[in-house]
Amino acid sequence: MSLHFSTRHTPRRRLHHWKIDHLPDTPLAFVRLCIGNYKVWYSSILLLQCIAVVSAVLIPWALGLITRQVTEAASVHAALPGLVAPLSLFGTLLVLELLSARSAAACHIKVLPLQRRTVTHALFAYLQRHSQRFVSSEFAGALAHRIAEVALGVNQTLGILLFDMLGLALTLSLATALLWSASGLLAAFMLGWSLLFIGVCYVLARRSHPLAQQYSAARSTSNGKVVDAVSNLTNIRLFARQPFEHGYLGHYLDREVDAAYRSFWYMEKIRWFQSAGGVALKLGMLGLALQQWYVGRIDIATFVMATSLSLLIINDVSNLSRRFLEFFEATGNIANGVRTLVRPHEVVDLPGARALPPVRGDIEFRDVSFGYAPDKPIFQHLNLVIPAGQTVGLVGTSGSGKSSLLNLLLRLYDVNSGQVLVDGRDVREVTQHSLHQQIGLIPQEPGLFHRSIGENIHYGRLEASFEDVVHASRRAGADDFIDSMEHGYDSLVGERGVKLSGGQRQRIAIARVLLKNAPILVMDEATSSLDSLTERFIQEKLDEIMHGKTVLVVAHRLSTVAHLDRILVFDKGRLIEDGSHAQLLRQRGQYHRLWSRQAAGQFDETPATESA
Repeated sequence: MSLHFSTRHTPRRRLHHWKIDHLPDTPLAFVRLCIGNYKVWYSSILLLQCIAVVSAVLIPWALGLITRQVTEAASVHAALPGLVAPLSLFGTLLVLELLSARSAAACHIKVLPLQRRTVTHALFAYLQRHSQRFVSSEFAGALAHRIAEVALGVNQTLGILLFDMLGLALTLSLATALLWSASGLLAAFMLGWSLLFIGVCYVLARRSHPLAQQYSAARSTSNGKVVDAVSNLTNIRLFARQPFEHGYLGHYLDREVDAAYRSFWYMEKIRWFQSAGGVALKLGMLGLALQQWYVGRIDIATFVMATSLSLLIINDVSNLSRRFLEFFEATGNIANGVRTLVRPHEVVDLPGARALPPVRGDIEFRDVSFGYAPDKPIFQHLNLVIPAGQTVGLVGTSGSGKSSLLNLLLRLYDVNSGQVLVDGRDVREVTQHSLHQQIGLIPQEPGLFHRSIGENIHYGRLEASFEDVVHASRRAGADDFIDSMEHGYDSLVGERGVKLSGGQRQRIAIARVLLKNAPILVMDEATSSLDSLTERFIQEKLDEIMHGKTVLVVAHRLSTVAHLDRILVFDKGRLIEDGSHAQLLRQRGQYHRLWSRQAAGQFDETPATESA
């Protein structure tokens, strides 16, 4: 059987010019950084665009030279020798414009996907360094969307600047200069009209931007409602709510239609203005040029050049309002993205932090105080020592501090004061990456990727062979159901493992941790959501992999931890009891009461107001 591990894939280009820990948090600075990462490509585009624009503007000038030669010659035969140079110039400019424009487009095509990949990699790498507090307070889909829209926004912004606004500014400047050399009045008329037109377009685009945003928001909302309904089709069918859902969705679709009309009609008004402005320039330039020719201030060659340049200007500014709108939208997307993603990291490696070497597994909480909010402490001066190789159960009601203890050990949060030590080393003085390499985690809900079963297991140790993966799955009791699937280890598990049962997902998680083989094992409600038979089977597998490791187990079912070396009982962040199962029962304290109630089928679970 062949198995392809996508986890071995690495980017072909490293982010040499990016300081991932210090990304700019403003759109302009972020775009500047993006340009700096591909200076050669963007410099090439800039140069080629300038050549293309200059060539395009000089074509009417060359046409004027041809016209002058034709009109001033006494006969056709007399005009032919003098036409060689202007015709050659005219042809050269046409070819040069074509080659430069297409070469600039080719460079843009080359840099577009590279830029998108670089921005996506950089933002994703920056996001990975955010704390658990940040990640848990945001929707995963929204964060992914922000990354995508920033990458798209950078490409759109640079494209509009290089191919539209730069071209328009250069065209207008050069056209005005050419006209000024022949007729100051014509040049002033074209420049005045163009500046007025651009200014009005800018104002109209700024006013239309909120309408476009409202339409985009309404469209996103209605799409979200469709996705929500599609994901709940079974509920809709079983509750016989098809007519209700049609009406419910229709309400949001009507709002989308209303927003669309407001945006579309406003844009149509802008198009009317653009068309009318174009007609005004054509008629005005033609009339003024005719008048200047009639009184003898310009010749026919200047007349041809002026009318040709006016058509060129109209072509460049005809879609300016749409480009302004796209520019505002693109920069707005960048601003929204960096405002959400590029915030200071809460949990960071200290300067000079070293990698944590392989550990025995000694754990100590020394005078630890911690709270998710400053005014709501969970631990106050907690002291706890767990020797290497000891298996420890953490019990207590919800909110008592069990999961918070694991979060501090994993350094998902930093302590407010005190120290968390692993083999005598403060976890804040070692790199987070090396710390997590020494700890294996089996959570209540295994975090499976929408990849194959083999890839999910292989995630535990990327250098492992396929035989290692099979051996780990066999030890976890997962090989039977994997072999029974059509594609075996190549079978996709679905988003978050939805194609597998709870027990199957948990066995995949166990196999992954077995493959990792870390000296410290953490289990957070690893079997609480399973039925009793599956729990018993998986518990036997867990007992096997606990051997020789330091183990911390959070469990509400006390039978899960009764056989462990030691049980810690927490209440409102305080360690109130510490001992083996037998010792705690003899004390007839909190653990005894919890055990008695669970034995009688009663569960003492008081809802917590704070995550713990």
